[in-house]
Amino acid sequence: MITFVCFLITIFGCINWLSIGMLQYDIVAGFFGTQASIFSRILYIIIGFAAFWMIAMAFKHKGRIHIFKNKLDDEENKQENVSAIK
Repeated sequence: MITFVCFLITIFGCINWLSIGMLQYDIVAGFFGTQASIFSRILYIIIGFAAFWMIAMAFKHKGRIHIFKNKLDDEENKQENVSAIK
């Protein structure tokens, strides 16, 4: 669940950077007045941590990011653990 939330936050951050690049408009700063606002800075930090989480999950799962956990993923993990033990 945390990966899904981080994914959504990271997508919002990407859209923000797209708007900065194409329109020269910062969506976060537009919501809170300026980039120097404490709320803007907190949101920038949250977006940064979400991006870091996504990168960490990509390294952890060897390039795959599991947004939703399903039964197939659990079975693959069990098979990998069994083969690693042998």
